[in-house]
Amino acid sequence: MVSGDKSDREQSDAATPRLDQQLCFAIYQASHAFNRVYRPVLAELGLTYPQYLVMLALWEDDGPTVKALGERLMLDSGTLTPLLKRLESAGILRRERDAVDERQVRIHLSEKGEALRARGRRVQEAIGCALGATAPGAKGLREQLGLVRDALLAAARED
Repeated sequence: MVSGDKSDREQSDAATPRLDQQLCFAIYQASHAFNRVYRPVLAELGLTYPQYLVMLALWEDDGPTVKALGERLMLDSGTLTPLLKRLESAGILRRERDAVDERQVRIHLSEKGEALRARGRRVQEAIGCALGATAPGAKGLREQLGLVRDALLAAARED
């Protein structure tokens, strides 16, 4: 091997981004780790993680339109509609036409969905225990991730 070839390869290797140095990969790994903690707790509720996000939004604000819920969760209708259908089939929520504008569909919790609220608190407790995080630390991290999200969304809109 010619010494120049080795030097070129070493320079190329040094310039190649390393997987473990990528912010996107760290976030991806953290997301998978969250899901591993969430999965058994959510299984007790009979929910998947995306369904749990729908429930969190409805526990906060019952009765949004499908469009408003999709915007809140950053889900398109092709993803959200099947989630809502499964939750409706399970008796957890109801989809109803808006009384004023029948083109709109509103999502409401059923009694069963409302009853899940208290049990749903265990999900956050499980994450808190797993992280061992203090409330201020978690709040700061959430704020930083919000800034990352906002910057990425702004950059995507510029394209």
